Amino acid sequence: MSNSIQLTTGMRNTLLSLQQTNDLLNQTSERLATGKKVNSALDNALSYFTATSHTSRASDLSQLKDAMGEAIQTIKAADAGIEGIIDLIETMKGIAKDAYSATSTEATDLAAQYNAMASQISDLAEDASYGGMNLLGSDTLTVVFNEAGDNTMSVTGFDGSATGLGIATGAFGSSGAIGSAIAELDSALATLRTKSQTLSANLSIITARQDFTTNMINALTIGADNLTAADTNEEGANMLMLQTRQSLGTTSLSLASQAAQSVLQLF
Repeated sequence: MSNSIQLTTGMRNTLLSLQQTNDLLNQTSERLATGKKVNSALDNALSYFTATSHTSRASDLSQLKDAMGEAIQTIKAADAGIEGIIDLIETMKGIAKDAYSATSTEATDLAAQYNAMASQISDLAEDASYGGMNLLGSDTLTVVFNEAGDNTMSVTGFDGSATGLGIATGAFGSSGAIGSAIAELDSALATLRTKSQTLSANLSIITARQDFTTNMINALTIGADNLTAADTNEEGANMLMLQTRQSLGTTSLSLASQAAQSVLQLF
């Protein structure tokens, strides 16, 4: 003899409909809460895994983009160092030219100023580092452009110190010595301007790759959203419809139970 309660066909169908409505309500609530129509592989395996792949690649590119930003700042730091050194060298040229018409004592003082500024060139080059990388200290900066790590660019630094630029200790004892010092300064200026142009070209390349990476990240993110994002207006309408259906189902279940209870009125 069975102890289970037997439901009428109408009650069982109504109960089944209510269960289905509750499942849809839960699904719609999740979509509204997350803003996504695909929240797991169970919702749509192809869209879920494709969107996950897009999102993962966008995340990898985002990290590379950050590294490109740091590389740009490293180059800008080096370029700022070059500009500072150029200013010092131009001042040194003025000091050396003044030595042509100076007395012996004045020439000695000017040579001291000249050498002090040469020392500042070396100090400035040493301080032009950014994030532990100093392109004026002969470091080489490697920039990675893609997640596979096979598209890269190297920015080769140089020795930006006075010695590295070929600026010797100044001694203004003769016109020839002064002329040699000025020639060294002109050569150093030419070197610095060439290096600055090279850094500017490298900066343009990295900036272009950074902009491209930004566009790629946006394309991947939008692609992932198109595959998984929910239409909140549509889901909101679904929610209202399901709540109405749930209310009607509850009422229908109540009516079905009343039909069964009417049997009691016979006793």
